Amino acid sequence: MGEMVSYRSNGGTSEGYLALPTGERSSAAPAVIVIQEWWGLVPHITSIADRFAEAGFVALAPDLYHGKSTSEPDEAGKLIMGLAMDQAAKDIGGAADYLAQRPEVNGRVGTVGFCAGGSLALWSATLSDRIVATVGFYPVLPWERMRPEWTDYAGKAAVIHCSEEDGTSAAEGVVTASHAIEAAGGECAIYDYPGTRHAFFNDDRPEVFDRAASASAWARTLELFRTRLTA
Repeated sequence: MGEMVSYRSNGGTSEGYLALPTGERSSAAPAVIVIQEWWGLVPHITSIADRFAEAGFVALAPDLYHGKSTSEPDEAGKLIMGLAMDQAAKDIGGAADYLAQRPEVNGRVGTVGFCAGGSLALWSATLSDRIVATVGFYPVLPWERMRPEWTDYAGKAAVIHCSEEDGTSAAEGVVTASHAIEAAGGECAIYDYPGTRHAFFNDDRPEVFDRAASASAWARTLELFRTRLTA
């Protein structure tokens, strides 16, 4: 079980849910930023942070809506459309700095995000030199809202998990991101999950949750982070 913490963010203050590994450790742990879906910082996202902590990571889920969340699709749409991308960038970059400076962390940071957060997670490697590995689950936000400097992916790695409902790895946004990351000198692995719907990893939504696809995607996510974020 984690706790809410405050951290510095480009001269301001942001909040997030922090989960720490349990048990004794002989060395500092890798860190992961967990980026919310359009619903906000809801229990599903904090539970993912807890899962990362159980797997040996220091996990921080920033509250990008600054106290707001919803379970209603119409309201979620308004919240994500109203999200100021420059402020989101500050919150994510500040989260990376905060994690890297914690004594439990080895200095390496990854990000993982879901839906809208999947796009934000892939974008994050262009925002901070500390972020060296990213995972985007079914990313949907148009890149024009973020204007990423993909060249900053040199030497970094990304994984993109694609649902069939969203168009698989052939979706325009996925193709754009993967080509740009590789052109910049980064690595990008893409995985398709046949028969899946958008948000297949969200076990709080039984109408879309896919247990088998989620297990595969989780294992691949941990593999990337353990490879890239640990010595």
